[in-house]
Amino acid sequence: MSEVVTEKSNVDIRATYLTAEDLKLAASLLYQSYHDDPVFLDIFQSKKGDYEQRLRAAIREELGAFWQARQPMVGLYLGEAMVGVACLNAPNEGVSTERFWHWRLKMLLSAGYFSTRQMIEKEKIILSSVPLDKFHMLSFIAIHPLHQHHGFGHYLMAAVNTILDEHPDSEGVAVYATTEKYRTFFQDVDYEFITEVTVGNVSGSLMLHYR
Repeated sequence: MSEVVTEKSNVDIRATYLTAEDLKLAASLLYQSYHDDPVFLDIFQSKKGDYEQRLRAAIREELGAFWQARQPMVGLYLGEAMVGVACLNAPNEGVSTERFWHWRLKMLLSAGYFSTRQMIEKEKIILSSVPLDKFHMLSFIAIHPLHQHHGFGHYLMAAVNTILDEHPDSEGVAVYATTEKYRTFFQDVDYEFITEVTVGNVSGSLMLHYR
């Protein structure tokens, strides 16, 4: 992915693939974004006292699995500060309910059997609802809380579109939106509502951006 640099208020905005050194900061950003997500509140049983610990561990292991599978993970930077991150599954390169065995073992140890099973079931349900054969799945997306509502999400989605352009065999990008604000945002960046999908006790919108 070519680095994308844009001027905004005399500060460089750039989107580039994450390095191994970026993963810890990306995990922190994703944790802040998904702490109150309805699906994760349900899967990781937020009423239990160790919810935050298990959510942190799950996000860390997910990013580790993405990295090992060489899945596209993009960071959005304002100057030297990471203000956004997006993680995708590429077609036929990890879009599968059968995650690596080492990942599943780590998830079992850190997040617990129930939550691990629910994570795998969530992936299976959502992927089976996508009406495409080959597609990218936008699994995680986050903008730092201090930088929301300033257009950075659109810069990040432009980077996602660049990834799609680099994979001509992909028919589009799918995303599962669990709140109204996310549905509105994805509609604004050319994602179409496909169907409501229920995961556990939560319903969300499956949305698609077609090539």
